[in-house]
Amino acid sequence: MPILISNTGLGGRLKVSGNTTGGFKARYVGFDVDAQAFFSRVTTAGGTLTATEQTAVNTLVVSLKSVGIWTLMKAIYPMVGSSAAACAQNLKSSSFTGTFSSGWAFASTGVTPDGASTYMNTDLTPNAILTPASFHLSYYSRTNNNPNIDFDMGSGTGGGQYSNSMFLRRSNDTAAFDSSNSSSNVRISASSQTNSQGFYVGSITSTSNRILIKNGSTTLASSFSTNSNDLHDSKILLAAYNQTDFGSPSIYPAFYGSKQCAFSSIGDGLDTTQIGNFYTAVQAFQTSLSRQV
Repeated sequence: MPILISNTGLGGRLKVSGNTTGGFKARYVGFDVDAQAFFSRVTTAGGTLTATEQTAVNTLVVSLKSVGIWTLMKAIYPMVGSSAAACAQNLKSSSFTGTFSSGWAFASTGVTPDGASTYMNTDLTPNAILTPASFHLSYYSRTNNNPNIDFDMGSGTGGGQYSNSMFLRRSNDTAAFDSSNSSSNVRISASSQTNSQGFYVGSITSTSNRILIKNGSTTLASSFSTNSNDLHDSKILLAAYNQTDFGSPSIYPAFYGSKQCAFSSIGDGLDTTQIGNFYTAVQAFQTSLSRQV
């Protein structure tokens, strides 16, 4: 008759197995190495995570690796730990640690901007990290509202959102994704979006393939027109648009967002199948934390 003793701790699980005839064996089963590195960064920054949050993050990492999405990510912000120190950490690597402005609210369900002056600087510069024909932005919103102008994330140069910009937004019943070009033809949008809750992914996989998908399978908008994509040096912000003027390295936040964020990512382009798998992994992560929408 098999015997199993399991003890769950911060670093993993200690398993002792055997049978009634003897021969007990101890085996230590740790977290995924990238998940454990993230936990260490959180602790070093002064944050803490519950055992439930650690397990959820570990499962997320394993899931993203199993479907081949992990390597496409540059920054993943799972928004766990209920503090700026924890939520600022990039799950993918030690690069692109976020910096929160004052005014945010931190909770087990995610981070909430005030819609007036708050933003998080990801420290990620598009033209240094991404490629013009392959990148994505994602934002998991737990808030249903309808402001006139509300950007979930983005940046641009040239003096405004209509010049060489990249962003995700849902405001005035319209969801939109801009893929960084001075031409309005690369901006795709969908009207009649009466509920802003859900997981939005805007992705470009070539100079002629742009998609905006909600909750893994609902294609809100797409475009197959060919345009060049000139990435810029304006760092991407969460819950605001970095309206940098003509390539200045400074931060000029505008169009502040007001939706609670439970997850966000920046990385290489994802096709429709990958976005579906991405949603499945992220939604399972949210469900394990009892904060899914």
